This record gives sequence, structure tokens and C-alpha cells, in this order.
Amino acid sequence: MATLFRALVLLLTLSDLFVGMLSLGVGINYGQIANNLPSPSRVALLLRSLNISRVKLYDADPNVLGAFSNTNVDFVIGLGNEYLLTMTDSSKAQTWIGQHVQPYLSQTKITCIVVGNEILSGNDTRLMSYLLPAMQTVHDALGNLSLNNQVYVTTAHSLAILGSSFPPSSGTFREDLAQYIQPMLNFHSQANSPFLINAYPYFAYKDNPGQISLAYALFQPNPGMIDPNTNLKYDNMLYAQIDAVYAAIKAMGHTDVQVKISETGWPSKGDANEAGATPENAGLYNGNLLQRIEAQQGTPANPSVPVDIYVFALFNEDLKPGPASERNYGLYYPDGTPVYNIGVQGYLPHIDYSSAKKNNHQVGGWWAGDVGGRGRRRREILESLRVFFLFMGRSLR
Repeated sequence: MATLFRALVLLLTLSDLFVGMLSLGVGINYGQIANNLPSPSRVALLLRSLNISRVKLYDADPNVLGAFSNTNVDFVIGLGNEYLLTMTDSSKAQTWIGQHVQPYLSQTKITCIVVGNEILSGNDTRLMSYLLPAMQTVHDALGNLSLNNQVYVTTAHSLAILGSSFPPSSGTFREDLAQYIQPMLNFHSQANSPFLINAYPYFAYKDNPGQISLAYALFQPNPGMIDPNTNLKYDNMLYAQIDAVYAAIKAMGHTDVQVKISETGWPSKGDANEAGATPENAGLYNGNLLQRIEAQQGTPANPSVPVDIYVFALFNEDLKPGPASERNYGLYYPDGTPVYNIGVQGYLPHIDYSSAKKNNHQVGGWWAGDVGGRGRRRREILESLRVFFLFMGRSLR
């Protein structure tokens, strides 16, 4: 009780920080392709301190789902591409739901299952043919447990599924993918589930740095562009990409399917040929994006619909294959220190003291370094806060 009391006193003393803390109106992608990440329980503490309440996983990791029990965090979980064939079997889909979803729902909020990732922009037509049947079977399995109104089913796409994206009002899907996308849109309409897109203005800039305006890609002041068909002005590339997807969906006869951004971000580091991958640009992109989300801003073609986004990613992931940028999309280093400043205020706990990068980091007014007795005292304070948060979370339920 003494530890709990100290935590309560500390929280009251710092109430102005918590009241004034910026609540991030975005979700975060929590990838784990790394060998140096903090434990899920410590990640839960970090996200709670930031008021982030929406998390997207790429699997259904029981360690994560268990660590976030009673935290009111809204989870999107994933079914990897390797599961598509299996999920076309109704009995196997029912078993998967029974093992990976149903046991956690009493304490952990799971609201979405993403079946597959960027299948239609790949080259495997066999997987493409499995995608919608797998989505339908998983949806039916949820329905058998009366969970289909609580957990929706969708998949995530790359922007490479677009055949045309400029101007935004002329957006269309690739003709060779129409046979897959048209029935999928019918499914989304009937199931009331969103169409997910992984959208990265960084890729467009990296491939054409001499032609693409960096300011336009980073939400910085710029002349923008006018869509000649609608006279709508676009001052950033991401919103133009979103409206191009809406236009492509409309061209297939649907105005009842919402577009959500399942991934977007900017790398803080890249290889020599990866133009624009710097901490400064990453900070500008994500910081400016957060300001727009906080203002509940819609796109020019859909101004009354706030943009719904999951930022990629929470941590740098050192084991991801590919160019250096792939390992440097994180907002945080694995030790819990921010990679760059995006203007977020508040209490950011230093997660892994044993692997602190430096002893002189200061985050949100709190020294993160572990220096003698002060470091031990800070660990006591953090543990007290963790106990207090868990106590409050359980007592309020």
C-alpha cells in the first residue's frame, strides 16, 4: 500500500502534465521483427503514458494480448499471408478464432482481424484467389460465435493496386485486379468493414526526388495542386492518395466503403540511394500528420470524414530485411528513447534501463539515464506508476 500511495501522490503532483498531455488520435503499428525490443508489459506502460489506445499487430501474439488486458487498448490483429489457404477451411478458421481471439475478448479489446497483407500487389495469383474466401470464412466463424458485429474482417493493400492515381478524382484500380477487388468491395459493403491501404508518400519521393516536392510530401507549406476535374486543392500527397482510392472504389460502384490507412510513416535513416530518409524529415512528416489528425481533418473530397490512420511504426526493428529504411521507421528506439521529436508532450518512461543509449537523454522533462541512486529511484517510481495504473484499470471495470 505504501508503494501505491507514493504513486498516487506523484500522479497528483504531476497532474498538470497528464491533463496537458497530447492525446494521439492515431493508431500505432507494433511490429516485432527485432531481437532487442522491450517486453509487452513495458510497451503497455509507454503507450498508456502517451494516451495511445489503438494498436495494430501483424499477428495475434498471446504475450502482447495478455500484457494489454484491462487497458482499454483497441487491437487490430493479423493473419499472415501463410494462413490464407488454411483459413479457407471453415473448421480451421473456427479453431483459429477459438484459440486466438475468443479467449482474450473478456479482457482485451480486439476489434479487427486483417487477413493477409498486400496480397493483390504481389505476383502470387494463387494467394489472390484465396484472399476473399479466407476473409469470408473468418467473418463467418466470428458470426458463429456472435462476434461478427464486434470484430470486423478486412485486408490491407499497397497503393500499387491503383492503375491511376492522378488527379485524385481519376483514381482507378488496375484492370487485372478488378476480378478480385469488385467482389471484395461487395464484401466490405455487406460486412460494414473498411478498405485498408498502406500509403507512403516517402516511396514516391524516394523514387523521384527531382520531380516530387518534398514539402508536398511532408505536409509543409507549398503551392499544392488543383484537381482539374473537381477544382479541389491538395496541399499534401497523402490526402491525394486517399482520395484517389475513394475515386477508384466509386468507379466500381461503391460509395459505402470507408478507406482507412493501415500504415503510413517516414524512415529516419536509409541507404545512400534512399533520398529523404532523415530524422528531420521523419519528424516533420509524423509531427505534421499528428497535428492534422488532432484537428480531425478530412480530405478535400471527404472533408466531413476524419482521416483514420495507423502510423508505422512504434519501434525501429533491427531484423527486418531489405534496405536500411525498413529498419528505421520507428518513433522510438527499443530502449524507449524517441528517435526524433514530434511535439508530443508528457511522461515518456524509459523502458529498458539496462540498454540505455545515453545517460543524458531528457524526455518530457524526465531524465532517462540511470545514474546511481537517482536511476534506482526512477525505477521505483515507474514501478509504482505501473502498479497504480493496473490497480486503477481493474478497479474501474
